[in-house]
This record gives sequence, C-alpha cells and structure tokens, in this order.
Amino acid sequence: MATNDPKVLPTKPKKSADANNTASKKEEATFDLDSYQWFLNRELTWLEFNRRVLHEGQDDSTPLLERVKFLAIISNNFDEFFMKRIGGLKQQVGAELKQLSDDGRTPQQQIDESYAVVRDILHQQQTLESELLQLLAKESIHIIEYQSLDSEQCKKLDVFFLESIYPLLTPQGMDPAHPFPFISNLSLNLLVATHHQNEDHIYLNRIKIPTEIGIPRFIEIDEGTDVYVRFEDLVANNLKTIFPGMIIDTCEFFRVTRNAITENTLDLASDLLAMIESALQDRKFAEIVRLEVSSNMTRQHRGMLAAELGIDSRKDVFEVDGIMDKRDLFQIGAIHKPHLHFPPHLPLDHFRLAGDSPNIFHLIREEGPFLLQHPYESFSSSVERFLKEASTDPKVLAIKMTLYRTSADSRIIKYLLDAAHNGKQVAVVVELMARFDESANIRWATFLEKAGIHVTYGVVGLKTHSKVIFVVRQDFNGIKRYAHIGTGNYHAETARLYSDLGILTCDSDIGNDLTELFNYLTMGYAPLRNYTKLLPSPKVLKAKLLEYIHQEIQLHSDKNPGLIQLKTNALTDSDIIKALYLASQAGVQVDLLVRDSCLLRPGIPGLSDNIRVVSIVGRFLEHSRIYYFKHKGDDKYFIGSADLMKRNLERRVEVITPVEAPALCKQLREIIDLQLADKRGAWDMQADGTYIHRTPSQRSENASSQEQCIQKSAKRLAEAKRQSKKKKYSKKIAKRKKH
Repeated sequence: MATNDPKVLPTKPKKSADANNTASKKEEATFDLDSYQWFLNRELTWLEFNRRVLHEGQDDSTPLLERVKFLAIISNNFDEFFMKRIGGLKQQVGAELKQLSDDGRTPQQQIDESYAVVRDILHQQQTLESELLQLLAKESIHIIEYQSLDSEQCKKLDVFFLESIYPLLTPQGMDPAHPFPFISNLSLNLLVATHHQNEDHIYLNRIKIPTEIGIPRFIEIDEGTDVYVRFEDLVANNLKTIFPGMIIDTCEFFRVTRNAITENTLDLASDLLAMIESALQDRKFAEIVRLEVSSNMTRQHRGMLAAELGIDSRKDVFEVDGIMDKRDLFQIGAIHKPHLHFPPHLPLDHFRLAGDSPNIFHLIREEGPFLLQHPYESFSSSVERFLKEASTDPKVLAIKMTLYRTSADSRIIKYLLDAAHNGKQVAVVVELMARFDESANIRWATFLEKAGIHVTYGVVGLKTHSKVIFVVRQDFNGIKRYAHIGTGNYHAETARLYSDLGILTCDSDIGNDLTELFNYLTMGYAPLRNYTKLLPSPKVLKAKLLEYIHQEIQLHSDKNPGLIQLKTNALTDSDIIKALYLASQAGVQVDLLVRDSCLLRPGIPGLSDNIRVVSIVGRFLEHSRIYYFKHKGDDKYFIGSADLMKRNLERRVEVITPVEAPALCKQLREIIDLQLADKRGAWDMQADGTYIHRTPSQRSENASSQEQCIQKSAKRLAEAKRQSKKKKYSKKIAKRKKH
C-alpha cells in the first residue's frame, strides 16, 4: 500500500512516573499531530481489509464452500466500494474540491491509488476463482461451459431457454434509429455484433440478462447433480433464436456500476419520504463509475462502450477473465455438502433465558441485566422473544424502537403490528437513508403507518443508527421501563452471520435516558436534554470518549498503569486518533480491535509505540463495539452502535450504554482477551498500514476467538442447565423430607 512515509523522530528515554506530565508535554511538542504523515488513508485501509477477507478464501484450511463464499464477499464489497467511495470521490473531482484527506491526498490521488490496489486484488481473486473451480470439480461440483455439454444436455437446456428465458429477453439495437440504451446499475449484459449474409454492415445489440426474475444465475442441468451452466452462457449459445437468419460475429459480456451518492440536500426537502424516493430514482440514472468487460471484448467495443457511458477507457474499465459478477457465487457456496462447510452452528438459548419462566420481564427485573452475544446466542429466543412478549403482555403500555435494517420476513415487524392490534402505544423511528435498504424501509414505514403505528423518520440531517427497543410496563410496584440496546440491526438473518452484542436491562437511569432520547427522535429537534448514563451522539458521545481518554492519561502511573481497549468496525475520526496518540505518549497502553479502516499508525517510536492494532477476520463478520477504560481500577465498559468515525460521532444518532454488572463486565473482558490473543483469525497492523497474519505455533492455538466463543456459549448453557437440574432435585428432596 502506498503511504506517506513519516520522518520518525529519535525515541527519547522514558521518564519516571513522577515526571509524567512534564515529559509528556516535551514529547508531545516533538510531534505535530495535525501533520498528514501520522494518518493513513481511509480508502486504502479499507482495501487492505479486503485483502484480509480474500486471504480467508485463499487459506486452504478454510472449508471449500466457505472459501467460495469469501470470493463472493469480495465481489460484493467491491461493488459497494465503487458505488459509495469511488462515486463520492469522483463527485469531489467533478466539483473541483481541493480539500485533502486526513493523510494529505487529493480526491484524484485517492482514486488512482485505489485503482492500483483494486486491480491487484482482482488479479488475486481471479487466480483464486480458477483454483476453487478445480477443487469444486474434485468434489463433483462443476460449473461448465455450454459448449462442453453433450447433445442431450444441450437439447434439454435449449428447451428450457425457449420456454422460460426467451420470452423475457429484450434485444436492443444500437444505431441512428435506436440510441444507446440505458444500462441499469450492476446488471449483466451481452453486447452482440451481427450481420446479414453477404452484407458487411455490422449491427450492435444489447441484451440484459434478467437475473432478477427468479431463475438462478447457475442453472443446474439435472436436479441433484451439482453440474451447472451460467445463465448468460445459455443465452449466449442461443443467439440464433434471438437473431434468426443473422450471422453472429461476437458476443461479449459487460456490466456497469453507478454512483450511489445521489442524495439531495436535506434542507431543500419538504417531505423526507419523497426526497428518499427521488434519490433512489436519481441513483438508478446516476453517472457510471466503473465498466467491467469480458476479456474477449475487442478494443473497439471497449472504446465504444466507454464513450457512450461517459467514462475514461484507460482508467475506469476493468477486464474480467472468468465469471463476471462473482456475488452470485453465494449460490454455489450454499450447496448442501456438510463436509465442505464450517461445522454447523446453531445459536443456543442464552444461558439465563433458557429456563421455564414464561415472562421475560420478570427475568430481567429479578435476575438481569443480561448480555447477549450473537450469533453464539439465539436472536429469536432473546431479542425477538423480548418484543413478542411485549406485544402480548397486558401490562405493557408502550413500545418504542429504532429500525435501521430488517429482513424481508421479519418477525420484528409482525410483533410491532401485533402490539398495535393489542392496543399498545407503538412508535417506530425508521431510518429511510439506510444505504441500499431505502426501498425496503420506505415499504416498512408505509406498512406500519397503515396499521396505526406512529412512524417518524428521526432528526433531519442525522441518520438514526442506534439499535434500541424501549418497553414501558405497568409492574406490580408502578411503571417500569425495560430496554434492549444493541450493536447490531434488528435483522434475523445478519444476527446469524454477524458477531454482535446486546443488553437487556430495566435500569431506571437508562430508562429515564431512553425517554429523553425517543422524545428527541420523535420531536425532531433538541431542546436541552440531560443523560445520566447513556452516551448518545451527536451531542454527548464524542466529548465523553475524549474525556475518558484524557482521564486515563491523568490517572496513569507506574503503580497504576493506564489501559484503553476499543473494539470497533472502523477508526477514522482524527480527534479520537490524536487523543490516542497523546495517551500512548503518556505511557498508557492502547489496544485497538479494528475490523477494517484504521487511519491511526501504530508502533511509531515516541508517538504510538504503546498502541497495537489487531484486526479479526473469520467465519462471522465482527460487528460489535466495545469501549473499555481501566480508570485506575474502576473499570468502565460500554457497548453500542457507534463506530469511531466522524460521521457516527457527529452526524448520526447513536447510542452507547455503560455495562456495569460485574458478571457482564466479566463476559466483555473475556471477549476482548480472546480476540487480542487470537492466533488463527487475527492480523497485526504495521505502521505503514500493512498487516501481518498471525499463525498458530501449536495445535492448541488453532481455534479462533470466534470458535472459542461458540464453545464457551455451549459451556455456559450446559452449566446453567446442570445448576437448574440440581436446584430442582434439591427442591424435590426437601419436599420429600417435609412430608
């Protein structure tokens, strides 16, 4: 990765604890923390994360079909990267913005350097695809070319084409009478050149492959055989049906990616719902940021497409030698061959919620709070159960929640509707601008409103990214407030794939804070509000985090060394980074578990030699956020929805909650320690932004932190069941003695 190499100043001898303040001031003076050289680039560090993801696919210790999934993940990630990040940078270039990134690069420099890294990763991805296809063939899973089929197979597929695909195709000519057609975002297309017999004139035609109609991308020739032909390959080999009497000269594949950064200025929108719908329409017609072409496409056709699409043929065209749009390989990765997958993992009931109690609110009140660890513990028997019981419990008066993303078959929506039907006051804050889920959220919002649920869209200008369910209940001793606060979306599917945390609590201070928070969200503006425990953004969180970092510096000494440990998806906020540099200079140990983008440079003598950055890549996507400050032994733990990014801290409504119960803090400590000690899925970041993969030195280190979390969850549940059984047995004996 290209970086601006720092001129590292000589390391000064460490001072005694009594001279800490004086020493730190002297050392701080030798570093200009505003200098570009102490920051890495966001785009390039995110691309380095994808190198780590690709490594999971390259690692032959990963089960074969899981390696195929990682190949698909890379393709999906790159689609989003071009739509969001490259699209935004191109807009900056077009607007002639001169503002430099944190590391001192212009928008065009970032595009150029990103392209170099992308092309390198794509080359490795293509090599991996070839390797995996060979390994799949050894397992009797074949993706073959149409032309290698025997006559009976061809005949069968041709009949399928005529009956199920041909009526859906719309060939579009390109000539003076038929202008260049609109090419939809991420669609797979055929560019077909034809001519009449005994004529020289070439006709160009575009055919869109209708992959959205329910026909799988990889068509199984005979059911149960695991022998597949690509959808587009079948179409390409039936062109004589589409162009009868014509000579087919060439058939080439191409695909476009459009800019997703199309939102209008919020201040100009009188109706947020209409504004989002307009932005979605704009995105459909947004400028092209990438053109992918098959390796057999002629230079002339590449140039023609680039010119028609308004892109630079030298920079914005990416050649694909293999399967185009590898996202669809998720279909192959899902083939049911257990020995080619990770060992099955079924989320278990939370060990404290697995008993016979019919009422979750009694459990929370009498035995809580509870820390939930997904996907190791079940989302359905904890979070969904919480909302389900709230929807039917006659003592529940009101339910309020934030909704950022949810699944198409969401039980969450069903339970909200049930609650409204049962006479509860239900209010939902729907985030319409959840990237790529806008259409779904508009549908949910409209659906909920029609059912009589109070739907609001948060605060204009701020995304509502917090993950909160708030329940008001009439308990035996008065009104009591219950809550779930989490790090992940209320999405049952991702709860099985993402590593997330949540807390179920009836803490009165948190209840009071959530009352204030939801009033803020539903009113849409912010009169003065005081929060006792919660750290919401944009008003409170960043200032509090900086305060805790500086407190750790003040409390640090040789007898009580300071310790800051932060687990987050990304660390890109420059103010937080500068504060962590100061902590390191003061001697505070800083451990950072950062999944992807990290702009801080660890290990620079005198500046960040007390900071280490570790990235975990594994079976589950690390998505939880944990913030820990030793605070001279008065440990402070927090979890919540916010990453350490400027947008999350200053332009979103996020919620971070303290975790205070000793048993829950112990669970969080276990997670942090497991991940920092991981020898299987962990990578150590270097000062230049590259990463070194840890390798186990002995068999006992082969289990990743995620695998160990699976094991520990099972042990907790087994122990809870054993204790419950023992308790029931003791009661039975006592009852017999009594009689």
